[in-house]
Amino acid sequence: MPLTADISGVVPIAPTPFHPDGRIDEASLDRMTDFFGAAGVDGLTILGQLGEAGKLDHAEGIAVARRVLGRTRLPVIVGVTAPGFAAMRSLAREVMELGAAGVMIAPPNTLRTDDQVAGYYRNAAEAIGADVPFVLQDYPLTFSVQMTPAVIRRIVTENPSCVMLKHEDWPGLEKITTLRGFEADGAMRRISILVGNGGLFLDFEVERGADGANTGYAFPEMLVDVVRLGAAGERDAAHDLFDAHLPYLRYEQQQGPLGLAVRKYVFMRRGIFASDAQRKPSQALTAAAKAEVEYLLSRIARVDPRARLPG
Repeated sequence: MPLTADISGVVPIAPTPFHPDGRIDEASLDRMTDFFGAAGVDGLTILGQLGEAGKLDHAEGIAVARRVLGRTRLPVIVGVTAPGFAAMRSLAREVMELGAAGVMIAPPNTLRTDDQVAGYYRNAAEAIGADVPFVLQDYPLTFSVQMTPAVIRRIVTENPSCVMLKHEDWPGLEKITTLRGFEADGAMRRISILVGNGGLFLDFEVERGADGANTGYAFPEMLVDVVRLGAAGERDAAHDLFDAHLPYLRYEQQQGPLGLAVRKYVFMRRGIFASDAQRKPSQALTAAAKAEVEYLLSRIARVDPRARLPG
């Protein structure tokens, strides 16, 4: 089914597993897809920044999409960010034909003004086709593009195929409140808001009106539980669980290849990936960093046994 503004819950950003020699690890890709399905998530996002999409060629990206889409019944969002609209269109049309629910588009870091940002998304929506639902990715910390609530409202208004915001501004609680205020006033149609940043502010973001999480935390089960508990009005229980994970979540959220290395290491320790390899350029964890991760996980395990890993 095509992605709609009703998408909610947890839609993890999936890393791409590699063999140490750089080849895509298809067996680990299958295990990861099955793992996410068993974790109770509401969808998947592949070929995003966390998925090292920029290190894959077009054929490899299609191969990853085909394998994941052929293995899960969850709605799958595919990152199609590309240097030019022709490449973006080609990838978007192909993955939609394979059964993707929608695509995610991040802005190039050359955009500076509101008119430039709005114009870019208007052109991107035209390029991929009005029939392709898309996710607007707002991540100024990485992309250096500032999107005010007003420009997000403009993009949503000008592009009916924009159905979801991946909200990764930091700090961004007031932005969520403002956008939901636009909707309440009738100034903007409702869209789904799922949050990123590793879920670093998820506890309060859902209270501000976010519909869930669209991020790459290595324990998506925790994100599922926090969103569920929040929706059920069990505020203290949601915060207690979130707080138990927060020290490790903070460690995982280090920027660049180091944060990805932490996630992949934990996926390997959980038996999901055979290797924690990244494609070059990359950064491996040192022995000291691995020991810190293990210590943080042991502390989570006192509260959440899902973090108790084999010795």
